[in-house]
Amino acid sequence: MDFIDKAIEDYAKLHTTPEPDSWKELTRETWMNKTYPRMLSGHLQGALLSMLSQMIKPERILEIGTFTGYSALALARGLNENGLLYTIDINEEHKSLAQKYFGKEIAGNKIKMIIGNALDIIPTLDKSWDLVFIDADKVNYSNYFDLVFDRVRPGGWIIADNVLWSGKVLEKPDKVDKDTESLIAFNDKIQVDNRIENMMLPFRDGLMLIRKK
Repeated sequence: MDFIDKAIEDYAKLHTTPEPDSWKELTRETWMNKTYPRMLSGHLQGALLSMLSQMIKPERILEIGTFTGYSALALARGLNENGLLYTIDINEEHKSLAQKYFGKEIAGNKIKMIIGNALDIIPTLDKSWDLVFIDADKVNYSNYFDLVFDRVRPGGWIIADNVLWSGKVLEKPDKVDKDTESLIAFNDKIQVDNRIENMMLPFRDGLMLIRKK
């Protein structure tokens, strides 16, 4: 994920609104206790997700892939007064830590965490989505997109994380693993979909911003 020089990234953090103390604590606890702590969004990406959500002012957000809850807290900042965020994670081991920090701020009361397979759960959620954040298993990115698309309102947004996959998307086709192959296919699928406008943002590990026409 290290596309940006660390000194530049540190400078950017110094010129970005500081993250709440509880988010810093969540980051620390995640790095202390989780096997893959880099999955956490972190300060800069959290600030971006929070800003995007506050611009969109969604009433319903769907997050696919909770991990320890940092991105959910960031996205929840933009919810309108009656808004709710549904976040799905397949790993129950993440639940207690995420909910611990959801309980530390008001926006956390608007987050509903569901444990299970998102492919099974998404069709049961009879909701219209203003914003969807995809950050789960890479092999199913295209499936997640297809499952949520009809439920995203016109003018609504889908954001997909890790679409550059540490630069592996540039490797030769015969050299890539299944995750990379799936992300390349997803990126290509998005690029030719005339129902949307999209922008790949070379930020952190790559964000695909998608607006439904």
